Amino acid sequence: MQDAARDKSAARAFFERYFTPWRYPHPGLLTGYYEPVVEARLERSAEFSVPLYRPPAGCAAEENPQEAICAPDRAEIEAGALAGQGLEFVFLADPVAAFFIHVQGSARLRLEDGRQMRIAYAGKSGHAYTSIGRLAVEEGLLPAQGADKAALEAFLKADEERGAALMRLNRSYIFFREVKGHSAQAGPLGAVGAPLTAGRSAAVDSDHLPLHLPLFIDAPPLPGFGAAPFRRLMVAQDVGSAIKGPGRADLFVGTGEPAGTVAGRIQHAGRMIALWPRAEIEKGSVA
Repeated sequence: MQDAARDKSAARAFFERYFTPWRYPHPGLLTGYYEPVVEARLERSAEFSVPLYRPPAGCAAEENPQEAICAPDRAEIEAGALAGQGLEFVFLADPVAAFFIHVQGSARLRLEDGRQMRIAYAGKSGHAYTSIGRLAVEEGLLPAQGADKAALEAFLKADEERGAALMRLNRSYIFFREVKGHSAQAGPLGAVGAPLTAGRSAAVDSDHLPLHLPLFIDAPPLPGFGAAPFRRLMVAQDVGSAIKGPGRADLFVGTGEPAGTVAGRIQHAGRMIALWPRAEIEKGSVA
């Protein structure tokens, strides 16, 4: 207990010495995301026919950092706009699972021989992201108070025709790459190139908040995190197409469907305190 208290005191002294807190004046929106685990195959078959694509020329993240439109939209790609280019590298059985991998930006894929392949975001088509959960509520397909991931997924699978049409309204399309040499015990790679840590890593809008920055999140009790108010230090280590605006944060919950269920239920207001390095403030790097 003494060692724990000493470590806690030392950590507090470190942050008080080297960082200055800045509290966003208004509450922001907190959501959750996770790493799906999905069955996949390296060869197309009648059962496994839904492809995930590598980025076409000009769409890789390093080639298109401003995310300009560089490829057809979702409906056009699903209709075969990228066929014949050799970009398909893995195939899923379920188009809904593929859609949620696009939304989450990473996944673990279980192959037929028992191996796992990890994939990560490699680029996007550049078309704007649209929340189909919000559209489902606006169109009366789901009730406003029950439009979490589980309910949306159930609707998409129960009514395949309307579900496919709804998914196509999100014109954004994500491309992937295989991640090799990454520990199976570590979390997926975030935008900063470091493994994400469940409950400690957050995706933010990098136009408003620099990556790598420590954040203190203050929120009411969140699903999956106990009955007490959610108050903890996190790190800005990722970005996302839907994570836009000051005070906006997407909390990484973990890997697998239990984490997905929790992540899909997080839709809460919360306050964010950014911890800015004093050295950056002193040399005028922080506006």
